[in-house]
Amino acid sequence: MNYDGDIWSVNLESDGICELKIDTKNSGANVMNAAAIKDLKSAIECIESLSGVKGLVLTSGKDHFIFGADITEFIGHFQKSKDELQDWLWSINAQFNKIEDFPFPTIAAINGFALGGGLEVCLLADMRIASEKAKIGVPESKLGLIPGWGGTVRLARLAGADTAMEWVATGKQWKMNDAFKAGIVDAVVTEKVDMNAAAKTMLKRMINEELDWQAKRKLKTSPLKFNKTEAGMSFKGGEAFIAGQAGPHYPAPVNGVKSIAEGAYLTRDEALKVEAKYFADSAKTNTASSLVRVFLGDQFLKRKSKKISKSSEPVRMSAVLGAGIMGGGIAYQSASTGTPILMKDINQKGLHAGMNEASKLLAKLHKRGRIDSMKMNMVMGSIMPTLSYGDFGQAEFITEAVVENLKVKRSVLAEVEENVNGAVIASNTSTIPINDMADALKDPSKFCGLHFFNPVHKMPLVEVIRGNKTSDETIAKAVKYALQMKKTPIVVNDCSGFLVNRVLFPYFLGFVKLIEDGVDFRRIDKVMEKWGWPMGPAYLLDVVGVDTADHCTHTIGNAYGERMKFDEMNIINELYKAERFGQKNGKGFYTYAPDKKGRIKKTYNDDVEELIQKCVKKKVEVSDDDIIHRLMFPMMFEGVRCLDEKIVESPIEVDMGLLLGLGFPPFRAGVCKFMDDVGLEKILKHAKDLESLGPAYIAPERLVTMAKENKKFYEGA
Repeated sequence: MNYDGDIWSVNLESDGICELKIDTKNSGANVMNAAAIKDLKSAIECIESLSGVKGLVLTSGKDHFIFGADITEFIGHFQKSKDELQDWLWSINAQFNKIEDFPFPTIAAINGFALGGGLEVCLLADMRIASEKAKIGVPESKLGLIPGWGGTVRLARLAGADTAMEWVATGKQWKMNDAFKAGIVDAVVTEKVDMNAAAKTMLKRMINEELDWQAKRKLKTSPLKFNKTEAGMSFKGGEAFIAGQAGPHYPAPVNGVKSIAEGAYLTRDEALKVEAKYFADSAKTNTASSLVRVFLGDQFLKRKSKKISKSSEPVRMSAVLGAGIMGGGIAYQSASTGTPILMKDINQKGLHAGMNEASKLLAKLHKRGRIDSMKMNMVMGSIMPTLSYGDFGQAEFITEAVVENLKVKRSVLAEVEENVNGAVIASNTSTIPINDMADALKDPSKFCGLHFFNPVHKMPLVEVIRGNKTSDETIAKAVKYALQMKKTPIVVNDCSGFLVNRVLFPYFLGFVKLIEDGVDFRRIDKVMEKWGWPMGPAYLLDVVGVDTADHCTHTIGNAYGERMKFDEMNIINELYKAERFGQKNGKGFYTYAPDKKGRIKKTYNDDVEELIQKCVKKKVEVSDDDIIHRLMFPMMFEGVRCLDEKIVESPIEVDMGLLLGLGFPPFRAGVCKFMDDVGLEKILKHAKDLESLGPAYIAPERLVTMAKENKKFYEGA
């Protein structure tokens, strides 16, 4: 061994082949962090000092090559100026270029994932050989960034500008057949083949001039060879298309295209400086800092869930009470992720509806080629419909998903407890406090909330609600089951509406007040969709279900008093009384009908205007900013109150809950991150002008104190 660092090692073999291996000590994965960059510099210096090197092979000692850059370090980089960011990138690229410029052939052996900075390391080699199971890509655009270590430069030269634009803009992971066709990898081997041995064999052919590695190197270090007129049209068309796909809130994909376009006619080193400029431009946006926060938030939730559920054994058999939309969705999700489930209802009609829901979801997957017939039959066979509690003694986890009525739920919960053998029982309630139901049980320590969002198979969040008497073991089991179902659980302390619905309904209250002031609901939807929501509040109410929303306004209004009190006559209640329930029965604020392809299409019908006019109290001129403030401020303030009352432990959980449960705009990260970005003093100033609208618009004392002390929810971001 010629060099043995904490991350990189160098070993020159007797035949002149030098192995540069990344194998991070005391870690299960390789990432390109500051320590790896520093250690790589020492390894390069070692290689430069060696004599007799005929060729170099880049390898990994882990199951994967390199997962990418260390995202946890990005927050610190975002504090740098654009000039400092470019200097930082160039210092790294200068080291990378030394590898690319070694006076002998080089090859990278890609044995698993090589993403972002990991792929950029592979691109330094003259050639690449990969396992058929490997996956590569440059996912930086998903973090609001572009590749900064040569990704836009070398991909364009190896695969062509069009392919490079697609890879950089989409951030997708690619399989080896795609990478081989694109010319990014030069050979693919099966899993049975020894990767390192195959790489060394190929390297020897390069050393013997059987493979023209010098042509490959020249290709990567020279300007692209194509007609400038045709290339200009390609770049302009690509930029316009990608800008349309990405939208105005996500500048990184377009910056990636600009980097490729401007660097195309330059030498490698000149093009790297162009790339560094566009990386710095992207890194200094709120979008980048928000998307990185979302990534880190997701990692935080995974670590926390793993820790909470560590002591709990997996659920081997589960059950759900109620075969409606939610019950059927829960049954499908459990069975399709490998946990058999009993589905009980009070009549055969209900069971048929639940089984039909699961069958429809599976049929769609089968039609798209996502599952085969065997898998489809296996999942359907794992859902066992029943009208009795006969087999419930086998169930280890039971989810109650009956009608949202406290009296009914208490009765059903008491009944099921008599028919199980020490199983955890959970309620899929959306607003009713767990403590209000727990009294119906003999052993409330084995009871918690497990709130799924509709549609269950699509929405990633599950709120696990802890009641006053819920045991840690019960929470651990609920988190374990949620993870088994491939959901993201957030543990929430008990209150009406829990986290997501408690924070959502002040937003709906703001919407109702805008309707009362004569603002067109279609305009409100357009403003909020432009702000970044996937759908405006009227459309969202239709999707949630107007009947469900009306019930929740009463439950939550009674729980929080004047702050969340909806007037007796409000547009949600008027639509409910008119049986305009939204998408579920084809009419709400909008009307709904399937198009030619069977997809539900939203249209406007002025027959809703009579109901709206009944609720209009006055005509108020409001700006688009007024609409945003009047909807978002109550939501933001309620999120802060959830922190004050310790409903959740951290701003990360508030923000991730809204993002995963409601589709809060990822480029804004969440209400806490958004308030940080706008500035708390500015938030408070605008809020002062809205206090006459009611208690929901009065800022919590915590915000006032934080503003005085110049604090943020996310320090250092």
